[in-house]
Amino acid sequence: MDQTFWTYLFVGLSFATYVGIAIWARAGSTNDFYVAGHDVHPVVNGMATAADWMSAASFLSMAGLIAFLGYGGSVYLMGWTGGYVLLALLLAPFLREFGKFTVPDFVGDRYYSTFARIVAVVCTLFVSFTYIAGQMKGVGVAFSGFLGVPFDIGIWIGMAIVFVYATFGGMKGVTYTQVAQYCVMIFAYTVPAIFISLIITDNPIPQLGFISNAAGEDISMLEKLNTVVTDLGFAAYTETDKSMFDVFAITGALMFGTAGLPHVIVRFFTVSSAKAARVSAGWALFFIALLYTTAPAVGAFARLNFVQTVNEATYISDDEDYASRAAEIEAAGGKPVPEWYKDWEKTDLLQYEDKNGDGIMQYRGPAAPDGLENEVTPNRDIFVLANPQIAKLPGWVIGLVVAGGLAAALSTAAGLLMVISSAVSHDLCRRTLFKNMDDKTELRVARLAAAAAVFAAGLLGISADKLGFVAQVVAFAFGLAAASLFPIIFLGIFWTRMNREGAITAMLVGLVTTFSYIYYFKFGGGTPDQYFLGVSPEGIGFVVMFLSLIVGAVVSLITPPPPQDVIDLVEDIRVPGTRKPHGSAEGGIAPDALHPAE
Repeated sequence: MDQTFWTYLFVGLSFATYVGIAIWARAGSTNDFYVAGHDVHPVVNGMATAADWMSAASFLSMAGLIAFLGYGGSVYLMGWTGGYVLLALLLAPFLREFGKFTVPDFVGDRYYSTFARIVAVVCTLFVSFTYIAGQMKGVGVAFSGFLGVPFDIGIWIGMAIVFVYATFGGMKGVTYTQVAQYCVMIFAYTVPAIFISLIITDNPIPQLGFISNAAGEDISMLEKLNTVVTDLGFAAYTETDKSMFDVFAITGALMFGTAGLPHVIVRFFTVSSAKAARVSAGWALFFIALLYTTAPAVGAFARLNFVQTVNEATYISDDEDYASRAAEIEAAGGKPVPEWYKDWEKTDLLQYEDKNGDGIMQYRGPAAPDGLENEVTPNRDIFVLANPQIAKLPGWVIGLVVAGGLAAALSTAAGLLMVISSAVSHDLCRRTLFKNMDDKTELRVARLAAAAAVFAAGLLGISADKLGFVAQVVAFAFGLAAASLFPIIFLGIFWTRMNREGAITAMLVGLVTTFSYIYYFKFGGGTPDQYFLGVSPEGIGFVVMFLSLIVGAVVSLITPPPPQDVIDLVEDIRVPGTRKPHGSAEGGIAPDALHPAE
């Protein structure tokens, strides 16, 4: 049984499982559809949160970024992890105590304003659609790389699967599907890492292999990698070419953006209480750490394997018979281009240009000592998927990794689709435009909104092919969330004087400024020498976040304070179990968080 058989088997079984779970967990009410009935067990929610959180950017792209950016790529690891801790400790329990369905729901009632709710809906849609574009790009990479499916068609197949379990099961179906996806994902990520760690370092634990000596040599694996890449003219693996302030800004944007991501926040609304939200946050951190502590090792192993198998290999063109030509090259003492390279070359995610006409693949950095130009250009998103092939692992391991990559992309895409559909059906329709809408009609609108969001997400995924790596596309979403949503959530919980006018101004300043900066430098012709304070588009959300906080606070202080009901409510949610009804602050729909003291 070859690799294609195993790939189709694992992907087919995992897709059938997801659809089966969606049918079993079909949502029967808006409570089920938006927040899974508020009765998800903390351990189950922790696992679902980990799957929701670890997107295609984490599974596919993070190790690839670390592989090629080295120390500089660690900003993604630090920012995402730190942001999750910030969200779990600082915001999630208090948002759960507030007791609403969505982030715009919190904004609308906390800031006693329909207009604030609409602005929050706009911010949520901007963040979610930007984020989902990166996930769909990951789906396209996985399908095109292993199943021979064109990139665009792969995206539509992935969206069709998400459509089934998101529209039928709602948040309830998504929750239990994400649990299954986490199991697929963590197994698919760690099993190949163990095999490759054994091959490269003789140590079966990747986290320890990362800091161990290279197999059979008296030199550390990292020192060997540094020597290999610097000899080819690249920067040392343990160095970075980014300025310290830019590294700090990108880390900050990822960290505070995480704390403002609607699809992660809403997961804490699915448990029964603020105490359960804290417990589930702890479990989620444990499940996330299993993958995140493995990623640096996977990245380093991938870079070393890539250089050793591709550099100075003799290229075999498509019109030659690969097997016979490879045998001839080896008989002559040469190194043929590896078979895995030829497979991935068909996807256009690996490119070779024979600039000196010698038929040998020279992989070089900008400071190559021999003066040769680089002839090999890899897309960094492929390395987690291609790593098992590069290391010549069995076909079933490769099939497992493909299923894991698709699980990562689809789990986060489903969470984002739920946020988008709830923002439209609940916040825009039920709470703003059609306030007399009944539950049954709202549920139908939510399913229609989810279907429309699936279609729009597919189009965005195809466009994202032109935007670089998955993790970098996703980084823009974090910047938008950090600048627009985090300030008003943070101040809404911890500063009773924050009012409607301040919140609206802060969201608009954060969203418009960050989006304009990203658009100018990615599509408007801006160049790196024009960066404000040397900060790249990936990090600008962190800088604008402080501007939003200051503007929001100043506007609040020069305009009337919030009503007393709102002030009392904010003071209540900071003490678990003391939440009481507060008249106008409840916004017409009573919170379900009015539970007995824990």
